[in-house]
Amino acid sequence: MTARVSNIETPVSPSIWRNTAAWTKAADIAVVLMAISLPWSTSFVAIFAVTWLLLLIPTTELRDFSETLKHPACTIPVLLFALAVVGTLWATDIPWPARLQAINPVAKLLAIPILVRHFEKSGRGLWVAVAFLASCSAVMLASWLMFVDHRLAFDPMRTIGVPIKNYIAQSQEFALCAFAAFGAAVYLLRAERRASAAILMVLGAGFISNMVFVASSRTVLVCIPVLFAVFAIMHFNRRGGLIVIAAVIAAGAIAWTSSPYLRERTSMVITEYDAYHEKNAVTSTGQRLEFWRKSIRFIEAAPFAGHGTGATKALFERDAVGKTGVSAEIIANPHNQTLNVAIQWGLIGVIVLYAMWFKHVTLFVGATGLAGWIGLVAVIENFVSSLFNSHLFDFTEGWVYVLAVGVAGGMVNRVRAAAVTEINPQVTATVHAGQA
Repeated sequence: MTARVSNIETPVSPSIWRNTAAWTKAADIAVVLMAISLPWSTSFVAIFAVTWLLLLIPTTELRDFSETLKHPACTIPVLLFALAVVGTLWATDIPWPARLQAINPVAKLLAIPILVRHFEKSGRGLWVAVAFLASCSAVMLASWLMFVDHRLAFDPMRTIGVPIKNYIAQSQEFALCAFAAFGAAVYLLRAERRASAAILMVLGAGFISNMVFVASSRTVLVCIPVLFAVFAIMHFNRRGGLIVIAAVIAAGAIAWTSSPYLRERTSMVITEYDAYHEKNAVTSTGQRLEFWRKSIRFIEAAPFAGHGTGATKALFERDAVGKTGVSAEIIANPHNQTLNVAIQWGLIGVIVLYAMWFKHVTLFVGATGLAGWIGLVAVIENFVSSLFNSHLFDFTEGWVYVLAVGVAGGMVNRVRAAAVTEINPQVTATVHAGQA
């Protein structure tokens, strides 16, 4: 007997390198892990960021670069990084290791356009938002537990209510989560999902209460009223907005009378200023005022292009010679984002910085949906807090900004692209056919 040869072909599985959907999903998970790690660790954020970039390699197309560069909100962060690189050339009296090290805080901004393009294609930005909210909620729970029973502190040497990192980073994270939760609650209420909306409102109130009664930076106490005003304007009509603002004022009055911690944090500004003004004492308020005063003088010496990348610390070192008290303090960060940029890259850098903030605001202010709201909160919070800190260049606060703007920006662009497709499907189909 002659054996029959089957003519049926066994289907061949596609190469793993060509399975774009799998690589994209894996990259999404890497960003989710970054969001989970951010409130707790710096090392894991760096590890997952590198992992994310490696996972993107099989999914990247040449068209991604051209499409991304069409958006000023994506190109301006790259321009600010390029300025930091070029700025090393005129920091002639600064050692090269210091110049190169000063590029590092700006480098994270390169992730913004990549995140925007990635989540514009993947559409899984909500995964990242939920992951970050859940991780910060765990931090908040640990903070409350430390506050209720000091014996539950992970480290007895840590500030009460701050289980990990520091109270400044924690406050920035909590404020973003609180207002993201409030915005999500509004959308859920309009969808008549009252139970879910109530849970998010309680969660947001928990973050705010923690900052009022347990631990907070004074910077975030400035951010919160601004964000509540934006919340009222963006989500309610004139009458509803006035009601929200009145309710916030009433709640603020209650918080002021019932929170000794809040009153102490606020009154310390006056005490610290007096100690600085009368005794040249090293206080938090005095340091900022001294840093700002010196920074303005440094900027006046090189107003157009600045002193170059990495010059800040060297300038403070030279000025501190022979001085005592707060006047002898040496810092590489003048605790103001504008001054930080202006010292190194002058008016050119300040224009690029404010252009970036402006384009990121315009990216989100006209957007509908939760992604637009989260992105807007992140930009406004970063702008206001950067009046008192260099949060864009700080690790945790900077990555909060990068992730929020990048992921939310991608989701907003995805919705807008879908709207264009829905309005004119015939034109879009013709374009895709031509590309094929």
